[in-house]
Amino acid sequence: MPNVPEPTAAETYAAHRSDIARLLDVLDMELERNDARAKDQRDNWAIVGNISKVRSDLINTIAFLGNMDRADVERFLNDAE
Repeated sequence: MPNVPEPTAAETYAAHRSDIARLLDVLDMELERNDARAKDQRDNWAIVGNISKVRSDLINTIAFLGNMDRADVERFLNDAE
């Protein structure tokens, strides 16, 4: 069996970055699908719970990646309103 070199950190980073870009595209598609459900099911609070969970997870992800406190990300969102 031939020796296959291990990927470098840069190669692994690039592969993960590509995966994240694809996942963000899928997230956008799922948000659009859920937008339609939210319009059709105006009293369905489960949809609100789902989007709230996604929002919370994204806040945590941005805080982690940006080495910030969660409160900093929430302030950023509040400033945009």
